[in-house]
Amino acid sequence: MIEALHILYEDNHLIVVNKHCGDIVQSDPTGDIPLEQTVKDYLKAKYNKPGEVFLGVVHRVDRPVSGIVVFARTSKALIRLNQMFQDKTIRKTYWAIVKERPPKDSDTLTHYIVRNTRTNRSYAYASERPGAQKAILHYRCIASSDNYHLLEIDLETGRHHQIRCQLASIGCPIRGDLKYGYPRSNPNGGIHLHALQIRFKHPVKDEKMSLTAPLPNDELWRAFQPFWVP
Repeated sequence: MIEALHILYEDNHLIVVNKHCGDIVQSDPTGDIPLEQTVKDYLKAKYNKPGEVFLGVVHRVDRPVSGIVVFARTSKALIRLNQMFQDKTIRKTYWAIVKERPPKDSDTLTHYIVRNTRTNRSYAYASERPGAQKAILHYRCIASSDNYHLLEIDLETGRHHQIRCQLASIGCPIRGDLKYGYPRSNPNGGIHLHALQIRFKHPVKDEKMSLTAPLPNDELWRAFQPFWVP
């Protein structure tokens, strides 16, 4: 069951939500209620809207991942936001907790990702191959504890499971991510990857937007929370 909505921003054109790990953004074969429907129900009730509520899914966040999800409330906003993603003018920052320290304190990772739709898993390769999509991210290690390391990641592209498979390819699977090689799952079924911040120009108003999603309330995230500097 979807937890209560945590709304980060709302106006006539957009609604931005802090997704809980375990929520699906859109319908999938599980039949679980998607976040998209929960947001529609919220808008319908709040504004007493008759009939179907328009809501455009701008981007997706994997089910075991928490953090920012942007929805468009008008077709104009949806078209413009889709174009921004295509033009790479929307910037997204993630935090990930890993067990193994990366080979470098900061680096740019470039891979060619192939998705296996049957297993819903992606594979990162160092060189081009048929059907592969180029994937680029930038990371830096911003904090370490006795057992874990906190990575800040800026995405340049948005490929299927990109952060998860690229970090795994350098020997740093995300905590709890069994699919990509972490040895143990997390008790809540999620992984320690959080869509922390998004920056973009409002699709209708002439305003620069910068939104931050508070970290999940668990012991490990709380330990690293003091390192967030906006």
